[in-house]
Formats: sequence, structure tokens, C-alpha cells
Amino acid sequence: MTAKAEAVDIEAIDIMRIMSAIPHRYPFLMIDKMVDIKLGESATGIKNVTINEPFFTGHFPAQPVMPGVLIVEAMAQTAATLVVLTLGDAFEGKLVYFMTIEGAKFRRPVGPGDQLHITVVKERARANVWRFKGVARVDGVSVAEATFSAMIMG
Repeated sequence: MTAKAEAVDIEAIDIMRIMSAIPHRYPFLMIDKMVDIKLGESATGIKNVTINEPFFTGHFPAQPVMPGVLIVEAMAQTAATLVVLTLGDAFEGKLVYFMTIEGAKFRRPVGPGDQLHITVVKERARANVWRFKGVARVDGVSVAEATFSAMIMG
């Protein structure tokens, strides 16, 4: 990463830019938009949770709850998109694999009508391995958090 890249802030990117950065697609694309992007440092992913999500069919029909593992996946997709934006076009569409997930905590259920704001902050990056702290919030209240590391395959 260049010194120039470290100084760049991006206000927001849309779903089309996210899909060019990471290979995930429906029904497993877990973020709709990203805002407050500081290349090489942090970003916030936004997920609009709707009753049309395929996981609500079975989790749970009478009381729909977004699975916690999918909230962590949304954190990872936010981080992966940040990594690709930071590293540049040569890394677009590359796979990013989880290596560790630590300290995952789920504070309250997330359901239809909620809007997740998923903030990820880089703790460190060494070669192609990046470590992040993620916090997901609804209406400013923390609903989940985790620390995770991932490897970009390039």
C-alpha cells in the first residue's frame, strides 16, 4: 500500500462497486452499501434487513431473526471490500478466506426492518493476512461484535 492510498477517504460506494470488489452474490451478499471508507484503516458496511431474506424462511418463521453467523459474515464482507479497495484493481474479485473469529458476542436479535451499520477497523495487516475488529449496530446500539482475521488469495 502506498502513502497516497493511506491518505484517501471515500465517502461511499454502492452495491455495483461492492460486487466488482468481492465475488459474493445473492443470496450470500450481506452488504448493500459502504460509507465512511478510510483506505487501509476502516469502513462501515450497511445491510438493509428485509423480510425477503432467504434465511428468514427457516430462522424462525414465527419470529424472524438474522443468524449471528451471517452478521459476522457481513463484517467479513465489509472488511474484504475495504482490503480490495485499499490494494487496488489487481485484487478485485479475489477470494478472501476467514482464518480466525474470536470474541464473537451477540447482544440482541436483528430482524426485518433493521438496518445494520457494520464498522470494521484494521488492527493489523501482514502480507496477505489482515486482522479486524468489527461491531454491528442497529439504531446506534451494538448488536454484535467480533475480532477476525482473513487471508486474501492473490
